Amino acid sequence: MLEYIAALVLLGHGLGHTIGFAASWSNIQTGLPDEPWILGGDVRMKSATGKAFGLVFLLATVLFVIAAALSLAGGQDWRTFALAGSLASAAAILPWWNSVIVGVKLGFVLDVAIVLVLLIPGGEAFVDFFGLP
Repeated sequence: MLEYIAALVLLGHGLGHTIGFAASWSNIQTGLPDEPWILGGDVRMKSATGKAFGLVFLLATVLFVIAAALSLAGGQDWRTFALAGSLASAAAILPWWNSVIVGVKLGFVLDVAIVLVLLIPGGEAFVDFFGLP
């Protein structure tokens, strides 16, 4: 049962990244204000740079969806996709820290947790707890 919950968390986290993609590439109201990024200047989500980061949000979506599917299928490769998704997610979120909603910031915390669990010694026990391959 826990492996399904872990897969749902990966899937939900991945699908949550569609907010960043939609905010930069559409006029859909996502809850993300079109505020400047933290690196200075007047770069916003709707700018060309913002659209490039929107693609990084979309990449994180794809990577997490694949990670969720692989974890349910019993493949070890889910770890690689989850790690890559977490890194893409963090790279997409950090420059927009001042304009993302609280849920996105909590997603960043999940990204950090995934990276730590998958990279540090001892993280394997956490993966085993959830019954993941």
